[in-house]
Amino acid sequence: PTYLAMASDAGDRNSTLKRCLGVLRDARNDSEQFAALLLVTKAVRAGEVDAKTRRQIFDAIGFTFPNRLLTSRQPPAGCPEHTFRALGLTLLACFCTDPELAGHSQILNKIPTFNDILVSSCNPDSTSMIDDAYQCLSAVMATSRGPRELVTKGTVSALCQAYVNCSYGSDRALTLLLGLLAIAEAKCWQRDAPHLLAVLSKLTNDFLKTEDMTKFELCEVLPHFIPLSPPLTQDLQGCECLHRLYKGLANILGSKLSQSQRDPALKLAACLVQACGSEWIPAGNAGSKFLALLVNLACVEVRLTLEEPDPLEVEGKKEVVTACYVLIEMGIQECLREEKPLLEEVQKMQLVRIMEEAFGAVIFYLRQVKQEELQDPFIFASVRILGAWMAEETSSLKQEICELLPFLVHYAKKLFKEGSPAAGLPQPELVSTEGSGLPQDALRFLLPGFCHLTAEDRPRDILISEGGPALLCEYFLHQWEVLTSEPGSLTPLTSTEMSLQTACGIFLNLVVTAPDLIRRDKTFSSLMDMLLKSLPLLLPQKDHLVLAANIATLGLMMARILASSAVLQGTQSAQEFFGAAIRFLSQAHTAQADPGSDGLAAAVSPAYASAWADVRELWFLGMQALAGCVPLFPWLPQAVLQVRWLEGLSELLTRVAPASVDFELIAAFQGVLVELARASKPCRDVILSHHGGEWANLYGMAALEQCLSEQ
Repeated sequence: PTYLAMASDAGDRNSTLKRCLGVLRDARNDSEQFAALLLVTKAVRAGEVDAKTRRQIFDAIGFTFPNRLLTSRQPPAGCPEHTFRALGLTLLACFCTDPELAGHSQILNKIPTFNDILVSSCNPDSTSMIDDAYQCLSAVMATSRGPRELVTKGTVSALCQAYVNCSYGSDRALTLLLGLLAIAEAKCWQRDAPHLLAVLSKLTNDFLKTEDMTKFELCEVLPHFIPLSPPLTQDLQGCECLHRLYKGLANILGSKLSQSQRDPALKLAACLVQACGSEWIPAGNAGSKFLALLVNLACVEVRLTLEEPDPLEVEGKKEVVTACYVLIEMGIQECLREEKPLLEEVQKMQLVRIMEEAFGAVIFYLRQVKQEELQDPFIFASVRILGAWMAEETSSLKQEICELLPFLVHYAKKLFKEGSPAAGLPQPELVSTEGSGLPQDALRFLLPGFCHLTAEDRPRDILISEGGPALLCEYFLHQWEVLTSEPGSLTPLTSTEMSLQTACGIFLNLVVTAPDLIRRDKTFSSLMDMLLKSLPLLLPQKDHLVLAANIATLGLMMARILASSAVLQGTQSAQEFFGAAIRFLSQAHTAQADPGSDGLAAAVSPAYASAWADVRELWFLGMQALAGCVPLFPWLPQAVLQVRWLEGLSELLTRVAPASVDFELIAAFQGVLVELARASKPCRDVILSHHGGEWANLYGMAALEQCLSEQ
């Protein structure tokens, strides 16, 4: 009777709780403890409990009582079978409102219990248990260890099942899933891809079928369930989801929309492009029209936002404009695509004109940027997309780009020197902050455009006057350190290696068009020193032939200009570099069986075959540069003799059918052979002793014939 009177007391809840806690402490047996505990739980359920009282409850009963309640299987007479579990859950839900207790191991090890409650069959009596379980899981997720524990203990699977089955509280399941995916997307998909696909399947079904505002709300939710890995295109269920998304977006974007409706749809489309490229858009007339519409809408949005930028309006539109950049970049790629193109030629020409107008707006916007805004990730996104355009479209907006070049060099330099937060929205792995402080690499995206621009007088002069070459040299040295930082061997092909290759292209342009700059700018001496040391390390590595070809050719061409520098005066590093360069050039061709005859034909060596399309031009340039180096370095012919290249070349030209050696290859061989024969009697003697006069005549090498016939 005393307990009942206390339970019905309409007075202050906290004072009632204190009286209950006193009874709980003084209880003489389990029955009295249970009765007092029931009163505590009722008071807790009746409303919010202040922090002090909550701590008093915990100090009085700890985790021992809730643990006993959760494991007890025999309810009091006349009570539902899950009475004890429900009481235990209510207490844990109360404790979890304290962040310190929510991260306690005693709570974390109950995660499987919370999961079981979510997926158990629901009846009217168990809804309060499900509410408590969700409260506990939400509190756990807000702790530092919580997300990792939830993922590893199966909560993602339980939440997916609760949502797909439309169980009680399924809206809370979706909210929790969104939170976990935001924190640990990769781990969630690694462990629970089938369950997450089931959620995506339900969401996309709803997205396709619904015809009210829910459709636009789903545009906000769906991007969280589109993984970057594994690709949805690899799975039948994933492909079906993508097709539903395509049809749903086609319905939306083909209609007249308000801005609040269009923006989420564009962001969803951009998310799909980031995850799957254009593979989610079907081939054929409908698909090509949809793709053109997407890019068109993106360009219009960019122009509307950036052509007459209102600072407040731009601030609110940065996220959707960044999404439009993703769609425009897809447009660039599709306009360049030759194999199985989605777009017809007429559509490509139309889109290029529309994109040109959008990039005019991007350039206009970037010219207004103030110094204090340079750390804004949106500026980085704008520079990045402009870099993608400059890499492919070299004829349009040339005047505007030249005027923007000082800003681009200054911006890239600032980010490279100072570093800044990583671009875009990071997706940390299970609350790890690793990598979140990496600098943005603006130069990586500008290099291809700079490579085109350094081949032309005016933009090259601007880049030089703004300190571009010195910045590029520093960047090259830094990227080489990044590439070689992995212990044991070089890393596989990465954006770092691609950046090094493109930088070599820029330097080659400068060597050809601005040799005086190479002579006078001390940074190129540092670059030369690095090239000498890097090629011997790089050449033996597998899968790095294209970069080796770039470094070998650049080093040989720079050596002709910097021949008098101390680092090239027969030093060990110089000799090792030239030895490696000669090996690269000498091993490119071999004799192979000719399918059309019984004889042999000259062919690219198997080790070079897969990369020859990228290496071929560099090889010919390297041969030309080596020929130019022979008169400048008296010790160089001896290096050629040491690798027995002359003997190998003589054997190749003697064995193969002359018709299999094209004129350009003959000219390249002759250029080097003539210089070696002129500069070195031992080289001339080796050529003559291996029937050089005969095969020089056979291949029409008139200059070599004449050189060999002279005393």
